[in-house]
Amino acid sequence: MAVFLIVPAVWTLYLGFTDRTLTGVRAIDPQWIGLENYRDALEDDRFWNSFKTTVRYVLFSAVIGQAALGFTLAWMFRNWTGWARRALELVVVAAWIIPGTVVAYLWRAFLAEDGTLNALIPGNPRWLIDHQLLSIVVFNIWRGTAFSMLLFGAAINSLPPSYLETAKLAGASVRQQLTGIVLPSVKGYILTNLLLITLWTFNDFGPFLLIGESYGRRTQVLSVYMYAEAFRGATPQLGYGSAIAALILVVNLVIATLYLRAGRSRR
Repeated sequence: MAVFLIVPAVWTLYLGFTDRTLTGVRAIDPQWIGLENYRDALEDDRFWNSFKTTVRYVLFSAVIGQAALGFTLAWMFRNWTGWARRALELVVVAAWIIPGTVVAYLWRAFLAEDGTLNALIPGNPRWLIDHQLLSIVVFNIWRGTAFSMLLFGAAINSLPPSYLETAKLAGASVRQQLTGIVLPSVKGYILTNLLLITLWTFNDFGPFLLIGESYGRRTQVLSVYMYAEAFRGATPQLGYGSAIAALILVVNLVIATLYLRAGRSRR
């Protein structure tokens, strides 16, 4: 914990208060500049554009995409048993554990101008250039839905069968079973899932694997923006990038606090 988390975190916070660069004189002799990096970041339109892009990316791909689709699939396949269920779980887990670089390469080949998707539809749209946000959202949904499906599947299967059987005998529709029994019973699982996938997606570096720093930096999430400022360009600004990392940490803490408070309110 100290070697891989605490020391790097403290060192990053320290760098955020300096003008250290990755190369050059300031890499050897950085100066303490206080809150200047944070002030520059909060006054930079590129930072706020990246923040807005990240919020949309998280909302569409994690909260709406992975969570909703994962629950829908878990509900659809809740009655599968035996070899069929084991085969389904194997396919789902396989899709989840494939390395991100491999998944990104496959999706780049799928979405390229001369790729598989354009061979099936007319027009040859430039998905990775003209529809970047849509591309990374669909990419992240495909990659991450498996986790939500497995978690929600375990939650639904943990419900006593008598609950739903009694509801059916009472004449409850599928919608009434969901809203009256299933969703209230698995609220804890829903909050846990939303907390995890929100934090994972907010800090995700996957868009860089798919679209790089984005064409014209129109669709640059915060993690990629931080990387570009700290390690790319003519003079990589390590101190400025560290300040952005600290701001991302603050946002993560706010998100986690909101979900945890929601969990306490539920109890």
